[in-house]
Amino acid sequence: MNAQLGPLGGAGVLITRPARQAQAFAQQVSVIGGAPVVFPAIVILPPDDPLPLRRAQRELAKYHYAVFVSANAVEFGVPDPRRWPAHLVAFAPGPGTAEALFAVGIADVRVPRERQDSEGLLALPELAAPAGKRVLVFRGDGGRELLGDTLHARGATVDYVTCYRRARPTDAAGLIAAFNEGRIHAVTVTASEGVDNLWSLLDADTRARWSRLPTFAPHERIAARAVTLGLHAVQTPPGDAGLLAGLLEWFSTHPR
Repeated sequence: MNAQLGPLGGAGVLITRPARQAQAFAQQVSVIGGAPVVFPAIVILPPDDPLPLRRAQRELAKYHYAVFVSANAVEFGVPDPRRWPAHLVAFAPGPGTAEALFAVGIADVRVPRERQDSEGLLALPELAAPAGKRVLVFRGDGGRELLGDTLHARGATVDYVTCYRRARPTDAAGLIAAFNEGRIHAVTVTASEGVDNLWSLLDADTRARWSRLPTFAPHERIAARAVTLGLHAVQTPPGDAGLLAGLLEWFSTHPR
């Protein structure tokens, strides 16, 4: 390893976050000596029908709690922060989503400390006993129903609003070239859907190259999905900080 390049020694790190979130993480990877290769595995688009989102934004005052499932939900779902009701408490599953809320001026945010997912949110005191509360969940198209179903069973009134939709990339020529040219030494994935999207875009030879590399995932569910495809999954602590820690630990003992 060339120490002058930093702890990662110039290792190529594939970053698969959606485009807006990918840039900040790419800068962090560069700071510790990595060579980021950005390929968003999920394309984030506005909803096909924007009217339900606009209606929910107008009616925020009737809710007690607002749950944002991701930073994308914040980007596409938050109205003018000046119209955010003072009584409305926001919830985020992890620090990335919380930071996105802080960035748009919403400071009263609850974030789980243990698990950074729906299960973690459901363990928070307010959501553990939400009877009589009205909850609005900002999310993408589809997704897990655990959060809403559990809150409803606990006595809350739950409404979902779709504020973005996900699509699969269509052109992977540049990504395949990066694998084939040996410019990728590690892969980071932040959604099971993104793992599946990448896998479906690659030919057999490129899949084989990927399977020989470490794939870093910040959640057990994502790591488990990678394992089912025959990938060498490395589960890290949550969030970007966890991914960076995983990369640092790996390349300290596996110099490229």
